[in-house]
Amino acid sequence: MSAPPAPSRRWVSLAATCTAAGLVWLAFADIGVAIPAIADDFHADLSTLQWANNAFSLVAGALVIAAGKFGDVFGRRKMLLIGIALFAAFSVVAALAPGAGTLIVGRGLMGIGAALILPATLALIPPQFSGRDQLTAFGVWQAVAWGGQAVAPAIGGVITQTLGWAWLFWINVPLGVAAFLVIRALTPESKDPTASRTVDWVGLVTIALAAFALLYALTDGPAAGWGSPLILGLFAATVVLVVIWVLVEQRVTEPLVDLKLFRLRPYDGALTANLTMNLAFAGLSYLLVLWLENARGYSPIAAGMLMLPATIGIFALIPVGGRLGGKYGGRLPVLIGLVVMSAGLAVLGVLNSDTTIVLIAVALVVIGVGLGLLSTPISNTAVGDVPQSLAGTAAGVFKMSSMVGGALGVALLSAFARGFTEADSSAAIAATGLTQAQVDEAHHALVNSASYKDALSALDPELAAKVTQAVIDAFSSGLGRTMLATAALSLVVTVVVALVWPRRGAAKKELTA
Repeated sequence: MSAPPAPSRRWVSLAATCTAAGLVWLAFADIGVAIPAIADDFHADLSTLQWANNAFSLVAGALVIAAGKFGDVFGRRKMLLIGIALFAAFSVVAALAPGAGTLIVGRGLMGIGAALILPATLALIPPQFSGRDQLTAFGVWQAVAWGGQAVAPAIGGVITQTLGWAWLFWINVPLGVAAFLVIRALTPESKDPTASRTVDWVGLVTIALAAFALLYALTDGPAAGWGSPLILGLFAATVVLVVIWVLVEQRVTEPLVDLKLFRLRPYDGALTANLTMNLAFAGLSYLLVLWLENARGYSPIAAGMLMLPATIGIFALIPVGGRLGGKYGGRLPVLIGLVVMSAGLAVLGVLNSDTTIVLIAVALVVIGVGLGLLSTPISNTAVGDVPQSLAGTAAGVFKMSSMVGGALGVALLSAFARGFTEADSSAAIAATGLTQAQVDEAHHALVNSASYKDALSALDPELAAKVTQAVIDAFSSGLGRTMLATAALSLVVTVVVALVWPRRGAAKKELTA
């Protein structure tokens, strides 16, 4: 391991590593505001747009555990530099995409770079910092992670409206090059000389395929039909693959995930809450931005800015959640945070096509308060409070749950919203006399997108306007019901977490056993 850098150099090194991590978290959340523009450029349907959003987080989440191990074996700085290079190179593929298929491939390949970046940026902090400075450095990383996700819609909106959506990817190149050069010059190498070079490839491929099958079923279920052989087969494949994965992990000498980790009930509770938090917020952000732009007519900049109230609650309550966790243990602030987040989601349950922006802003602030209370106690429990022998696996599974949870949120909540919207608007569309192919195209397109307008092009303008308003009303009420369903799910998870996560005294015994 290299000697720690001089005090001034290590803070510059931290700035560069956090820049790399920030690019990942921006990419995780900034594309949603550009989806309507992408839909118009590529005449893409809703399922394709979801894959453009989810390919990145799915690949990153599937590979992040293995990527962390590569850093332990081959060097964390080396893996970080490779990750930045791949992330920037594949951003060019996405920026130059001539169609939706290439964009999805580019986003997926960017996920490989992201998987290498995230664990390395965290693992390079302890070799450079200790004591109070280390806590500060971890706090900076956490602020960049949440800040990147929270402000990504606003940044994405400004870039999309002023420079075009392709610049969401072009911007990664100069920033990636700058981070690469600084890290190469100032960041010391770090590796674990005792780490095994064995990688559980079977476990890695099996769990990745299981996540892919589940996401595919949720994404294409509304279009193909939930009872279709394809969708039922994908759900069945998900179950079979998960069972195979568990059997593999029980038998291999060096599993991808040590299943003993899941015997720690506080960890199980924190992981469940983290998955739910990311599922709810990612799905909400994706759908609400689409609704603001295509149902309410806001520009990308305005839609992105209207998502910012969530950051007020997040940043105001992150320190409060940390203090509550330190005084009472992680369980209490996590349970309170889940209830508060559920309340904010329930407020959005009254959404309709005339809902005031003030109500939406209030709901987002409340949701942000819940997220702020949750984030620090969850990460402290899932990463900092597990036995040292399981710390690496715990951190990898935790990051995987964040990424895959976000992808599941977009797929699952979009499936709910599409189902509600189609059910409420089908009569209005069917009464127009359009062919079945045109009806299907309208159902599968984003309202007011180019492909949606193509489907209604055979209608006279007055009738087309009436149908469009009916679809907007259906989308609005469908989004509201989706938020109510998400609030209900969050409350159910709250009960589960309360039952699984023991109170502070018992939790300490489990985590230190």
